[in-house]
Parts: sequence; structure tokens; C-alpha cells
Amino acid sequence: MPEIGREFERLVELMAALRGEKGCPWDKEQTHRSLRQYLLEEAYEVIEAIDQERYEDLQEELGDLLLQVVFHAQIAAEAGRFTIAEVLRGINEKLVRRHPHVFGEAVVRTASEQTRHWEKLKREEGKRSAVEGVPRELSALLRAHRVQAKAATIGFDWNRVEEVWEKVREELRELEEACARKNPAEIEEEFGDLLFSLVNLSRFIGVNPEDALRQTVEKFIRRFQAVERILLERGKKAGEATLEEMDQIWEEEKRREHRAQGFTSPEPEGEGTRDCLQS
Repeated sequence: MPEIGREFERLVELMAALRGEKGCPWDKEQTHRSLRQYLLEEAYEVIEAIDQERYEDLQEELGDLLLQVVFHAQIAAEAGRFTIAEVLRGINEKLVRRHPHVFGEAVVRTASEQTRHWEKLKREEGKRSAVEGVPRELSALLRAHRVQAKAATIGFDWNRVEEVWEKVREELRELEEACARKNPAEIEEEFGDLLFSLVNLSRFIGVNPEDALRQTVEKFIRRFQAVERILLERGKKAGEATLEEMDQIWEEEKRREHRAQGFTSPEPEGEGTRDCLQS
């Protein structure tokens, strides 16, 4: 533990020096606002390292993310708003306050009970709504998931997954009807309702929709680039091949991936590149 303190103090001192009179011109120019993009980039690089199981890189990426926290705290300290010590004290006190079953006498037996208890404690701390505290800057998919989960902590939720499936089918029918009427505003609204219902379904089947979609996008990119590479090996560019030829390569690549992953179940014949969401 003393080593942790020494290294953390050194990081804080280095950041102060970089912002000091003889520091780095770039670091000295930064503000909370100018650093926003770097905070996001570093967070996503951490996520990418975890997704790709590059644990040898995770240490470095976590360090880069921690630097952003210290950077913001240093800027705040210079303005007399707060210090990194106050940041640490605040999160320590919150962890103890929000976990009375660990640091107190409360009893919480499951993770779901803890989630409900956490939201109850936040309301006792002055939170006005159960769905407060979900940043607008989150992707719409992840924000929907968090808002729904928070509403569920006070009982505003479906009782059975079958009800969620029926809601998905209902929203799909309404989107089809809106498309038939060719009203752009109505189509957009119904499409949003369908996405929202699918996010609800993701909660009931234990899937994080943001993670699932991100992985599917990566899968599409990987397979599409394989199609491009194989076409080049055959002396063709992607724009010169027929859709049927690209579909065939896509299906071959999908089967190759499934074999590498150890899938043993028979694979239904899909529509190739047009069936990109099929696993």
C-alpha cells in the first residue's frame, strides 16, 4: 500500500509540474472542455483492450485513463474548485455509504438486491427521480439500457420475458404499418420504439446491447474485409464482383469462423452479406 501512495503522489506531482511555470506548453493550455475528447478516447481504448483480451495493454490504457482524472483534478485545483485529495475522499465516503451491507449492519444477499438498495440510497441522498444521473452523452443504446434498469429498481418493469417479446412484435408491426403509410416522422418514432423494446429484451436475456452491437459491427467489418481480400486474391476489386459472388465468400468466411470457434450445430443458409446480423 505505501508503494501505491508513493506512485500516486508522483503522478500528481508530475501533472502539477507539467502545468507549472516551466511546464509543457500544450499541457498548460488545456481546459476541462478541451480534454473531453481525450477522456472519451482513453475510456474507449480501455474497453477495446478488454474486448480483445489484450491484458498486456490494459495496464497502459488504465494508466492513460487515470492520467485524465488527475489532469482534470489539477485544473480544478488551480482554479480553487477542488483537489485530487477531495476527489479521493469523496469517492471513498460514497463507497462506504453506498455499501452498508459490507461496512455496516445492512443485509443484501444478491446483486439485484444491491442494485435496488443502491438506488434507494441515492434517493435518500436527495435524488429526485429514479432515472436521474444517466449522462446524455452516452450512446442512445447504452442510455436506454441504463434508464430502463433504473426505472426497474422501483418496480416499473415487465414481469415476464414473454411480455417483452410480445412488445417487440407489437413495435415491429407498428413500424411496418408506419412504413406503409410513408410518413417519415412516424417511421422515425416507431423505429425508435422498436429499438427501445429490443433494449428491454436485452435486459431480460442478460445481454448488454452496447456490447452486443459493438461486437456485431466488428464482426461485419472483419468478414467484409475478408471478402475484399479474397476478391483481390482472385484478381477482382469488390466493385467488380457480383452480389452472389460476395455472398458466397461471406458464407465461406462465416463457416470458417464458426469452425474456429468450435460451433457444432448445423448452420442455416443465410443471405450472405445481407444477413450480416446472423451469428
